[in-house]
Amino acid sequence: MSKGEVKTTVVADGLRYKAKAPGSPFRASASFSGATMSCFMCGKHRVRSQLRTRQLLGKAQTVCAPSCKALDELMASGEGS
Repeated sequence: MSKGEVKTTVVADGLRYKAKAPGSPFRASASFSGATMSCFMCGKHRVRSQLRTRQLLGKAQTVCAPSCKALDELMASGEGS
């Protein structure tokens, strides 16, 4: 029993999917070093080597290293070359 082709659509209120395509937007990693985490400050997903731990709000949080703005500029200049 095969189902018809399901397209990803968002309900009119924008909160839920009627149907969602399988998979993840983040690449699969066999090793721990290639995994991504989100920055606590900017929310962007980065490779763990681009993050550092910093005390924020009394807890250790992962943030971009050296800073979110500097890392964005570095990534932008790397794409342009």
